[in-house]
Amino acid sequence: MPRALDHLVIAARDLPEQAALYRRLGFQVGARNRHPWGTENHIVQFDGAFLELIGLGDEFAAPHPSEAVYPFAGFLARYLGRREGLAMMVMRSADAEADRRGFEAAGIGGFSRFDFARKGRRPDGREVEVAFSLAFAATSALPEAGFFVCQQRFPENFWSPAAQVHPNGALGVAGLTLVCDEPAAVGGFLSAFLDAPARRGGEGLEFAIDGGAVECLTPPGFAARYGAPPDGAGLAAARIAVADRAACGRTLAENRVPVRSHDGMTIVDATANMGLLLAFASAPPVVASD
Repeated sequence: MPRALDHLVIAARDLPEQAALYRRLGFQVGARNRHPWGTENHIVQFDGAFLELIGLGDEFAAPHPSEAVYPFAGFLARYLGRREGLAMMVMRSADAEADRRGFEAAGIGGFSRFDFARKGRRPDGREVEVAFSLAFAATSALPEAGFFVCQQRFPENFWSPAAQVHPNGALGVAGLTLVCDEPAAVGGFLSAFLDAPARRGGEGLEFAIDGGAVECLTPPGFAARYGAPPDGAGLAAARIAVADRAACGRTLAENRVPVRSHDGMTIVDATANMGLLLAFASAPPVVASD
């Protein structure tokens, strides 16, 4: 079975500014959290997936390459040295150690498993412990993007229906788009990472994942898809499913967020969203089964 999306790591140099922006975009943004190694984040939660808004805290120190956290924290530090935006794509894992071994056998791993815990705060203010195990993958053909899987150790402490209600009507992440000059060169890597076969589609490749889709497009293919050129290579766009696109548009207008329409999507360009193009589209209707 193809993997399901766990979360997106969206990096910014000014985390308070990023959190304020995502509130203006109509998301319910969670409390500020701190990782033991010094990165800090806010969570935007959906049913089964989330956005991780993240920055480098005042006490952050880049880890040594030999440390297990380096593929996460070291990658983020390098990424923010170049730009802001969607830094890492994270898929769900039921067994991070088995995935680590699988990535190594497929030639896309070679990293240590990384386990960590932190304190979290639920919408009612109650403090809880959350913990995660991560297994990383990488390809030299996509140096601008980070990839790992995440196993939740205390999911009952993390997920909260109250945190999943958003003023813009957002329901979840429907898809992601990567940009690469030669999508065929990364097709094997993405297939192994996503556990999904590659399909030819327009100016690139498509991968059907559990609950959504991932595309890898050429720059012209991206421009055709979204009506604007990409802001560099790597992870460039996320599509958010909303209950009502028109209502979402009204929320964005009330909050003075610049948007445009293209191919059935309400788009916030990367220049207005700290490096990440966000496309809002109405969720497909649910067909009742007999």
